[in-house]
Amino acid sequence: MASKGPVESLTEEVICPVCLDLFTDPVLLECGHNFCRSCITRCWEREQRNSCPECRKEFADRTLRVNRALANLAEKFRNLDLNPKGMESKRHCEEHEEELKLFCETDKTPICVICRDAQEHREHRFKPIKEAVKNYKDQLKSVLDSLTKKKSDFQEKEQQQKEKISGVRKQSHSVQTHITSQFAELRQIITDKEQSLLRDLRKEEARILNPMEKNLREIQENIRFIQEEITKLKEQMDQEDSVIFLKEEARRNRRINDDIQELSVTDETLQVEKFDHLYLLKTVLRETLDAINRGPQSW
Repeated sequence: MASKGPVESLTEEVICPVCLDLFTDPVLLECGHNFCRSCITRCWEREQRNSCPECRKEFADRTLRVNRALANLAEKFRNLDLNPKGMESKRHCEEHEEELKLFCETDKTPICVICRDAQEHREHRFKPIKEAVKNYKDQLKSVLDSLTKKKSDFQEKEQQQKEKISGVRKQSHSVQTHITSQFAELRQIITDKEQSLLRDLRKEEARILNPMEKNLREIQENIRFIQEEITKLKEQMDQEDSVIFLKEEARRNRRINDDIQELSVTDETLQVEKFDHLYLLKTVLRETLDAINRGPQSW
């Protein structure tokens, strides 16, 4: 197939990809593609998103820069009467130089009346170009309507899915708050129980140790007294005067018998069973469950 002529190639540079006509008030997007201001605005309103119709790149905002050079070039083409729509009706068959009036539905290509009678197009189906354009536009419109409806359906599902996700996240946050609160309460119950058991242990220790320590002090007092008597006895044994020795001996027997008390060792042990870890665990769990059952049931 022959390459495009210079005028046709240049004309394509000033045609809007949306309306397929010469640019009117052309604007430049951030991606580098150009469109008529009205065309890109309608596209964005129809699509409900800011994206390039050619490369599909999306933009955060609607930044449109006027392309004055392209606007001037499009205006010059208008003045030269090189409007692509006007040229479309004047396109000719490259082989026969006849106007392209037919569309071969079999080969999907525009042809002239001479091409219709050629061997390569025998038994093919043909339609006038305008009719073929109308048929294909009707088909495209049907596809476009279907896609638009599907897009609307998916957008509705998208919103529903977002709401479901939001609902699960809210529910998860609520449960997380509840769990944190419940375990804080459990920790407080365990801490209170720990302090209570420690107080009970200190009381039990004092109850047992107080009489033991008193008895220890009395034993130590008797030891001190006996030691003093031992010292005195040793001094008496060194006494050489027999009369003095006998008098001291008589007093010593009476004093020892009167002052020395008969004492025994006080014996009592802690009842550690109630402080055993298994007993503690059972007690704490039972009291924790009782506290939970008394608390609010709603989340």
